[in-house]
Amino acid sequence: MPKRLTKAKAEALYARLAEIRPDPRTELEFTNPFTLLVAVVLSAQATDRGVNKATKELFRLADTPKKMLALGEAGLTEHIKTIGLWRNKAKNVIALSQALLTKHDGQVPRDREALENLPGVGRKTANVVLMEVFDEPTIAVDTHVFRVANRTGLADGKTPAEVEAQLMKITPPRFLRGAHHWLILHGRYACGARKPECPRCIIAELCLYQPKTRAIASTKETAPSGAKSKKR
Repeated sequence: MPKRLTKAKAEALYARLAEIRPDPRTELEFTNPFTLLVAVVLSAQATDRGVNKATKELFRLADTPKKMLALGEAGLTEHIKTIGLWRNKAKNVIALSQALLTKHDGQVPRDREALENLPGVGRKTANVVLMEVFDEPTIAVDTHVFRVANRTGLADGKTPAEVEAQLMKITPPRFLRGAHHWLILHGRYACGARKPECPRCIIAELCLYQPKTRAIASTKETAPSGAKSKKR
């Protein structure tokens, strides 16, 4: 069985994901480039829902680097204690706020290298900001994207960097703007880490994930006599 999808099948896969989510967007709530940057930094090893709950009041008080510094690490901590790794994240948010004021006139830079040089900002975070704020055709690889890409056959990389490079190569240009969102949302709501819901998956016929064949076969075997399978 092939390990990677052909470009034609990859395009068909994205087309199906686009059908159910024609306008994919991040589930993180933000009001400007700075609050998006902070939200993405806070979202590492945390749920978007948890981050949104914590930042609702935070961003009302501190939606600029200057206001965040005025709030201070102690003040910031009070808002994000419910988020995983909050101590280290608080330090990074204060440090990146200072760096934005010192090096970028308080503005979130459009340059990837400049973004990655900010405290707490890695390639994934930089890609999200470049895509969401500046409409750059990038694909941020988090755990969901990494899993879905490798399972489906869009990629077979062993590191996020390898998967990103493969996705950028196989993803048709017309789907690049939404690719990250489609893959992350599919991983979050259908292709879960422990129990992927293959029998109801909209891309099951294209996906190369081996266990899904048995799962779908099992579903068909237990279907009522005379039942017709629904075509996708």
